[in-house]
Amino acid sequence: MDERPKAGRLLDTVSTFLKERILPEAEGRDAYETRVAINVLGIVARELDLGDGHRGAEHARLRTLLGRGGELDELNRALCTAIRDGDIALGDAELLAHLRRTTLDSLAVNQPRYATYRRALERAGDGSGS
Repeated sequence: MDERPKAGRLLDTVSTFLKERILPEAEGRDAYETRVAINVLGIVARELDLGDGHRGAEHARLRTLLGRGGELDELNRALCTAIRDGDIALGDAELLAHLRRTTLDSLAVNQPRYATYRRALERAGDGSGS
């Protein structure tokens, strides 16, 4: 039986400690840096929770869009080349859908409370961010 705490739980514990014990006593630069640390812990926790799924979905979209296989980084470079060379038009509906979804997935990790992101999810009827 594996009784080690999960990474997300550890991050949450540290974040809670910083919010409840350190931040209320911190002033000036220490308060600012504590808030930055809390935000970083949140980003790491969301990346652990969402990152693999987002990368997998992005990879699948790129394979479909480009009509070929390859590693994610390779396909992203190929997409840039295809756009640059005019092989995929900037107004291509599939390209725009891919770029929008990739951006929303990135915001779900990095800035999930960003107002414009929240409105985009509401317009899309997608409250999950995935």
